[in-house]
Amino acid sequence: MAAATKQRIVERSAELFMRQGYASTGVKQIVAEASAPFGSLYHFFPAGKEQLGAETIRWSGARYAQLIDVFFVAGADPVAATRAFFAAAGETLRETGYVDACPIATVALEVSSTSEPMREACAEVFESWIGLTQARLVESGLTAAAARALAISILASLEGAFVLARALRSTEPLLAAGEDAAAAVRSALSRRSRRAQLKARSAAAQRGGSRPR
Repeated sequence: MAAATKQRIVERSAELFMRQGYASTGVKQIVAEASAPFGSLYHFFPAGKEQLGAETIRWSGARYAQLIDVFFVAGADPVAATRAFFAAAGETLRETGYVDACPIATVALEVSSTSEPMREACAEVFESWIGLTQARLVESGLTAAAARALAISILASLEGAFVLARALRSTEPLLAAGEDAAAAVRSALSRRSRRAQLKARSAAAQRGGSRPR
């Protein structure tokens, strides 16, 4: 029972933070929408709203991280997966009236300069998303360094596209960003392929030159 109450508080907090921001969401609204006694919030989160906020950010981040594995599955074309990832984000945003975007971005913009615990929670989530995306790109053949740089670029494009899409009430920014991100993935894989071919040719040439006459 207690665990279920705590989970409701976190889930409702996540939705409210995403829709209206951290500062605009009061603890009374949270417990009311979670159908929880007011004292239960401080029972589960004795440090108050900031502690609840940090836990909510981490919970939301872990939940959304699962979407990376949905699209970037083993053996899938990473270019097509990238394009589909952005398109699905746009469709979800449209279906929810341009409300259900990134669960972290709104809070990160609000609190990163004012609350270190909240900033750390946001940073942990973003870093986990970068790491998961990087791992999938490494599986496609990219080096760890190239995959990390590309993962950061993809997620930065996604976050920026969310802002434009919500303001314009259009999925066009997400579709455009998705095409650019897919092109970047294609280019990175092409460079990797060319380097591998050149390395193979060089190795073959060296083997040929070392043969006894």
